[in-house]
Amino acid sequence: MVLPEGFVVPPWYLLGPVIVVLGGVIALLWALEPPVTDRTVIAFAPWMMFGACLHVLYKLGAFPATIEPLFTAPMVYAVTATVAGIVWIISIFLHVGGLQQTIPRFVGIAGTAFFTVFTMFALSVGLEDGTLEPFWPVIAVVVAGVATAVAWIALSLWVTDIATTTSATGALVVFGHTLDGVTTAIGYDVLAAGEDVPLSLLILEAGEALPTAEYIGAGWLFVLVKVALALVILGLFREYVEEAPRQGRTMLALVAAVGLGPAVHNTLLFAVA
Repeated sequence: MVLPEGFVVPPWYLLGPVIVVLGGVIALLWALEPPVTDRTVIAFAPWMMFGACLHVLYKLGAFPATIEPLFTAPMVYAVTATVAGIVWIISIFLHVGGLQQTIPRFVGIAGTAFFTVFTMFALSVGLEDGTLEPFWPVIAVVVAGVATAVAWIALSLWVTDIATTTSATGALVVFGHTLDGVTTAIGYDVLAAGEDVPLSLLILEAGEALPTAEYIGAGWLFVLVKVALALVILGLFREYVEEAPRQGRTMLALVAAVGLGPAVHNTLLFAVA
């Protein structure tokens, strides 16, 4: 088994239109060639979290059955990318028309608004069901923040050019994957949550086989692997970002999304379910 459990392909009448619209959005963005800077990547962070929130709401049964397949994995990523891409295009035209000072500002504000509204809805569902418990999610965010700071400081001191070149984009990559590692570890060691991704489960089982598992659990190894992997990726992308900043930062943004999306999904799901 290679694919995660819960991998769902929606009906063709939902899948087809989303693929067509997403393809059109990508084509138009390719033609417009908007700049991709650190501010652009950070502006899309709320959209990465928004997609995770939609998937949590799907697991809570908050959507009508007719559109529910749109928010399964991996369909929810395509839906989120489509909406975010449309907002990006709108922000480009607003900027060209002099209605917005910068493109990232509108993208970030819109993404934050979407994420905030839908997150509040998810929290309200948890509150109504009596399952709202924010303790471990808060602990996860704090631990991930501290671990990210330590990792980034170490990177800045020992391999300064990598930290300087990747900058805020690199920091987002490290935080996203660190939070994913920490939430997965807490879920596995503390909350008895299952792990859907086979490779992640393999690492967790390896940690469980170590003598340290009895004292500090199995998840620490997964956290270490995620942080190390994020730093290695930044090292591999340093030259690419220097030579082709737009393409390099776009690729790093996708890497950040792969970490931050599942991380926020775990964090929010643990809080409400």
